[in-house]
Amino acid sequence: MRQHRTVSDLMTRFVIRVHADAGFKDIVKLLSDNDVTAVPVVDDEGRPVGVVSEGDLLRTAAGQPDLTGLLPAPRRDAPSAARKADTTAAGLMTSPAVVAHPEWTVVQAARVMEARGVKRLPVVDERDELVGIVSRADLLRVFLRHDHAIREEISRDVLDRTLGITPADVVVGVREGRVTLRGVVERSSLIPIAVRLCQSVDGVVEVTEALGFRSDDAPGQAGAEPSRRPQPA
Repeated sequence: MRQHRTVSDLMTRFVIRVHADAGFKDIVKLLSDNDVTAVPVVDDEGRPVGVVSEGDLLRTAAGQPDLTGLLPAPRRDAPSAARKADTTAAGLMTSPAVVAHPEWTVVQAARVMEARGVKRLPVVDERDELVGIVSRADLLRVFLRHDHAIREEISRDVLDRTLGITPADVVVGVREGRVTLRGVVERSSLIPIAVRLCQSVDGVVEVTEALGFRSDDAPGQAGAEPSRRPQPA
C-alpha cells in the first residue's frame, strides 16, 4: 500500500509560540533569537487564535512618525494607520488562525495555503491544541526524494500492485522528479489512470507517457479510429 507523507511527517513539532499579551519588542526578540519569521498566538488552553509575523510587525513600524520629515505621513485609511494602537500580540496578529491537521496530505495543506494566501499553518490536534507548524518549505521537502525511490514506488506500487502492469510491459524513467512511461498496456483506459496515479506520488514533478495499448476500451470509441496505434498481442 502506498503511503503519502502527511503534515505530521513534515511539520516542526517544537513550536515557538506567544500568548495574546506578549509585547511588540518581546515578539521581535523571539523571532530574531529563533530565526523564524512568524509565531502562532495561543490562548490559555494552547489553542492557536492567530499568527503574528514580521509583516504584521512592520506594518506597525511603518505607522510610526518619521522624525526626519522627509517622508509623507501615512494616510489615515492606510492599513498601517488602521491597525490597532495595541502593540501586543492580540492587536498585531492576523486572526483567526488558518490551521492544518496532522493527517492532511501535502496537497491538502498546499491548497489551503494557496487559497488563504498564507506561508505557514499551525497544526492542531482533535482538541484544537497546537501540536506543530508546517511551512511552504516543509511541504516542498517531498520533492527532495531520490529518483530511484520514486521509480521504485511507481514500478512496484502503482503499476504492478495497483494496475497489474509488469515492468516487462512498461518501463519507468525518472530524472529530477520528471517521470516517463514507455511501453504497452492491455487496455487504452489504463493510460490516463496510470498517469494520474503517477502524478500523485510524492516527489513527482511531471509525468509524460509514450504508451501503446492492445485493445481500445475508451468510452465512446467503438468504431472510431484509435488515438494511437494498437500494439500486437
